[in-house]
Amino acid sequence: MLPVAIVGGGPVGLSLALLLRQAGIGCEVFDARPAGAGFGDRRVLALSHGTRQIFQRLDTWTEIGAAPITTIHVSQHGHLGRTLIHAAETGVPALGYVAEAGRVARALAQTCAATGVKLRNGIRVTGSEAGSGRALLRFAAPPGDETVPAQLIAWAEGAVSAEHGGVRRDYAQQAIVAAVQTRTPPAGIAYERFTGSGPVALLPLAGRYALVWTVPDDAAADLSELDDRAFLARLSAVFGGRHDFISVDARAAFPLGLRYRETPVGERAVWLGNAAQTLHPVAGQGFNLALRDACELARQLRDEPADCGSPALLARHAAARHLDRRAAIGFTDGLVRLFGLRDPFSAHARGAGLLALDLMSAARRFLARRMIFGARGW
Repeated sequence: MLPVAIVGGGPVGLSLALLLRQAGIGCEVFDARPAGAGFGDRRVLALSHGTRQIFQRLDTWTEIGAAPITTIHVSQHGHLGRTLIHAAETGVPALGYVAEAGRVARALAQTCAATGVKLRNGIRVTGSEAGSGRALLRFAAPPGDETVPAQLIAWAEGAVSAEHGGVRRDYAQQAIVAAVQTRTPPAGIAYERFTGSGPVALLPLAGRYALVWTVPDDAAADLSELDDRAFLARLSAVFGGRHDFISVDARAAFPLGLRYRETPVGERAVWLGNAAQTLHPVAGQGFNLALRDACELARQLRDEPADCGSPALLARHAAARHLDRRAAIGFTDGLVRLFGLRDPFSAHARGAGLLALDLMSAARRFLARRMIFGARGW
């Protein structure tokens, strides 16, 4: 019987597989896509310094080729107040990093292949059941259906659904993502600009910026359909002319919402990544939280390898991750709500808060370490 069956061969599932291998726990990864399907994914991931440490342990960091963020510039459009957070204040070489999701997936897949982690592509999971000391994973694999018994099923693909005890909140927003070129190349500075319509982020990546522009649902189509010149003019206005934008590549938009499971474990099952929680992209917390979840699971399994899916073990994992999960969910949701208030008093209060934060080095260090390391940064 397989100790752990991992459903999903994306970055979270492959990271868990490598962590389990290091812990001496047997596993196999089942992915519905063909091999290499995610290597061309141009979307970007914001990686914290804590995530870098994990990838270094997995011998994948160098191949990812991430661009460092040494300074984060936080401001709000149309109002006074801004905060600068520097890596030097927190004792780390960079506050975070930016990498293309496809490069992360490729580096992890190559390491899995080199270390003997079994990845089965083209496997469409059709269901599962649990009981009598094991779980059974069912999947379609020509020429016929198959089943795999496992002590534990780790679900690392899919989304949270309300029918399985999930909490859902629709922000009525969409994120427009693209790569933009500026006259002056990025110098390791990431910009988070809050507007009345939502946050706008510019993340340094290989001589250009990765753009994540949050807008209301009813404005997304019009903004996406603007020609490049008009789009960049609108973007320049958002940043008050701070940047001289000269080009933008293909744009894509996707809806934003908060979705999370109240508990990330069930009977001989655990959920990770988007299968456990999907957060707003503000502050770039989603993937880093998922990787911390995977690390804690691997640690729990290493300490009690006899039965990877025992109720006691899964209860300990859920308890260990409760504070960090709730803090990350509350932090991102709170930012969206706080900066979504449009009355003048709230805008002035936010500006005063940003100014105060800029004057209080201890508060900046606290905030930075919380984003870098999660709850253990406290």
